[in-house]
Amino acid sequence: MGFFAEFKKFAVKGNVIDLAVGVVIGAAFGAITKSLVDDIIMPPLGILISGINFSSLQLVLKEAVIENGEVVSQAVAIRYGNFLQVVLNFLIIAFAIFLLVRTINRMREHEAAKPAPPVNKQEVLLAEIRDLLKNQPQDPSADPQNKVV
Repeated sequence: MGFFAEFKKFAVKGNVIDLAVGVVIGAAFGAITKSLVDDIIMPPLGILISGINFSSLQLVLKEAVIENGEVVSQAVAIRYGNFLQVVLNFLIIAFAIFLLVRTINRMREHEAAKPAPPVNKQEVLLAEIRDLLKNQPQDPSADPQNKVV
């Protein structure tokens, strides 16, 4: 099998396509979650803590050096506000995925708990008889077509 034929066989498998769809949907879900955190959750939270914008929270280690209106060296800062936003993003995504997986598991448990369809007793007895006959040792003298004359 050629390289391209093997690659085509790999790429068209259901699992690879499912994974690709999951990655695309995950990226879109990440964008939605980022907007939820940045645009809906963080502004009220910032008001609660005296109007502080989380993304601007930082600890400046070294101020920027500016000469004649030009930046000679950039400021060195630990941007912990942005980190807090990313952590909150992660927590929201993790919680949403937890709820999704929990719902799917409950649906699976519900399906597994459904009673099996009723079984016909005659079919069960016939299957047991068939299995018993299959397990009996074969005696050549008991075969009617194998008569000794």
